[in-house]
Amino acid sequence: MSIQKSSKSKIILAGLPGKLVKDGLISRADAEKALEKSRAEHTSFVNYVVSKKLISSELIALAASEEFGIPLVDIEKIDIDPDIIKLLDEKLLKKHNALPLYKRGKRLFVAISDPNNLSALDDIRFRTNLNTEAILAREDHLRKRVEKAIESFEDTGMDDLGEELAEIKFEESDEDDNQESAGEVAAASAAEEAPVVKFVNKMLLDAIRMGASDLHFEPYEKFYRVRFRVDGVLKQVAKPPLSISKKLAARVKVMSRLDVAERRVPQDGRIKLKLSANKAIDFRVSTCPTLWGEKIVMRILDSSAANLNIDILGYEDDQKKLYLEALENPYGMILVTGPTGSGKTVSLYTGIGILNKEGINISTAEDPVEINLPGVNQVQIDDKTGMTFSKALKAFLRQDPDVILVGEIRDIETGSIAIKAASTGHLVLSTLHTNDAPQTLTRMVDMGIKPFAIATAVNLIIAQRLCRRLCSCKIPLKDIPKKILLDEGFTEEDVETGFQLYGPKIGGDCEKCGGSGYKGRAGIYQVMPISDEMKRLILAGSNAVGIADQARKEGIPDLRESGLKKVKDGITSLEEINRVVSKE
Repeated sequence: MSIQKSSKSKIILAGLPGKLVKDGLISRADAEKALEKSRAEHTSFVNYVVSKKLISSELIALAASEEFGIPLVDIEKIDIDPDIIKLLDEKLLKKHNALPLYKRGKRLFVAISDPNNLSALDDIRFRTNLNTEAILAREDHLRKRVEKAIESFEDTGMDDLGEELAEIKFEESDEDDNQESAGEVAAASAAEEAPVVKFVNKMLLDAIRMGASDLHFEPYEKFYRVRFRVDGVLKQVAKPPLSISKKLAARVKVMSRLDVAERRVPQDGRIKLKLSANKAIDFRVSTCPTLWGEKIVMRILDSSAANLNIDILGYEDDQKKLYLEALENPYGMILVTGPTGSGKTVSLYTGIGILNKEGINISTAEDPVEINLPGVNQVQIDDKTGMTFSKALKAFLRQDPDVILVGEIRDIETGSIAIKAASTGHLVLSTLHTNDAPQTLTRMVDMGIKPFAIATAVNLIIAQRLCRRLCSCKIPLKDIPKKILLDEGFTEEDVETGFQLYGPKIGGDCEKCGGSGYKGRAGIYQVMPISDEMKRLILAGSNAVGIADQARKEGIPDLRESGLKKVKDGITSLEEINRVVSKE
C-alpha cells in the first residue's frame, strides 16, 4: 500500500512515495497531495506525478526499480512481437498503461511504470491465464508504446472478424465504369455468393496479418491452391474446392474492376482495402490465363509497413557512408538494381526521405506509387492515358526540380532523359533490373545510352537482395569441414580466425517464427561508387567482367561477400545466402 493512516489520522508514506520523499525528489506535502489527487482522479500515482511534472519519469523509474527490486528496461529499444501484444485487448492496455513484452513458457513479462499497480498484473493474469511478472519502464516511454499498440489494434480492423468478413469495405475506383454486359452481370452476381466473398476477404486479411508481400491464387487440373509469399518464400495456406475456382477469379476481378467476362488475355487492376477510417491497403492485381483457368497474383502495397530507417536496412557502415555521400551530391545519378521484390523501392525511398526537406523540390514517377511521402510530388505512371516515364520526366524538367526519382529505366528514351537530367544539375535516383552493380553499366550501354554519358552522370550503383533473418531460436552449427567453408567463399583468414555459423531451428515450437526458423528479412548490398578508373573502363568499352575486376581491386565486396558477412555475424544462414546469391 502507498498510504497508511495512524491512529491520529496522520498519513504515513510507504512504498514508492516514501522512497521519493526519502531521496529528496519530492516534498512530503506534494507526495501526500499527489496520492490524494491520483485517487480522486482514478489514475496512478506515477502518472499523476509525471503529468504534473513534479518529478521526471526517468528519476521515478530509477527509484522504483531500487525500491521494489524490479528490473528497469528501455522500452523504446525493445522489439515486441505483435502477437504477444494481442494477448490483451486495447481497453486493458489503456486502463493499466501496461504492455506485455515477451512470453517464456507459462510466464508473461509485462512492462509497467507503477509497481503499486498490482491490479494491472492481476487483471492480465486473469485474462491470459499466465503467470505475470513485472518489468519497469519509464512512464512517458511506456505510454507512447501503449498508444502505438492501441493504434495497431485500430488500424488492422481484424479482431473478431467472424461473420463480418463479408462486410469489409473496398473503396470505389475513380475511373469511369464501362457498361457491363449481361454475361458480366451474371458472373458478378455468381461471384457475390457469401462463401466465396468471405473466403477471398479472409485471404486478404490473413496475408496482411502474416506480413505477406504477394498472394497467388492458382488453378490446376486436380486442385486449387492459395500461396502467400512471406519473407521472400512462397507458402501454401489454403486449398479451396476446385469447383469454385471460376467464382474466386470472378470475385477478385469484380473487386479489381476488371472485365469479368474476359478470360483469354491478362489484365491488371487494383484493390483498395479500407481497414479503418485512417488506414487503407492497396493490392496490385494481375490475372493471367493458364491451362486450367486464370491465375491471379496480388501484390500488397502497404506504405505504413515500410521502414525507411537506413540504420536497420542491413547496410554495413562503409556501405551506408557511401550511399549518404552520394545523396549529398547536388547532381548525378544513383542506380539501385536487383530482381523484383529485392527491396529496391525501400532503398530509394530511404534516400528520398533523407533528402525530403523544405528547401528541396522532389518529384517522382512510379508504377505504381507504393509509398506515400508527404512533401514529395509523386506521379502515377499510366500507359493507358499516355503518362509514361519519359513524358513524366520531360514534365519534371520544366518544374524546377532538385531531385528526381524514376521508378524504373525501361527504355532508351527514359534512360537518355534521366542521364541528361543527372548531367545538368539534378540528382536522379532510379532502378534497373540487373544481377549486380557492374552489369548495370553494360546494360545501359546495351540499351543504347552512350558510354560517355554514363561515365559522366552515374555516381553510385547499389545492387541488392533480401535474405531471411534467423529467428532468435537459431541453433549453432558445429564441425563444418574447412574445405566446405572455403568452397562456399569464406577466406583462409576467416577460417583460421574462426566464427560461429548458425542454422534455422525448423519445426520447433518457437512462437515468433512458427517453426520456420526465420523471422523478418535483411538486405544484402553491393555498393559501388564509380571511380575515375571505372569511368575510363566504361569509355574504353569494357564489359561487366572488367568492371567487376576493378571493383574488386578497389575493395568493393560483391553480393556474395556481403552475404557471407551476414552469415559470419549470425544474421542469416549459409543455406539462405545460397538461395538468394549464387557462388559465381
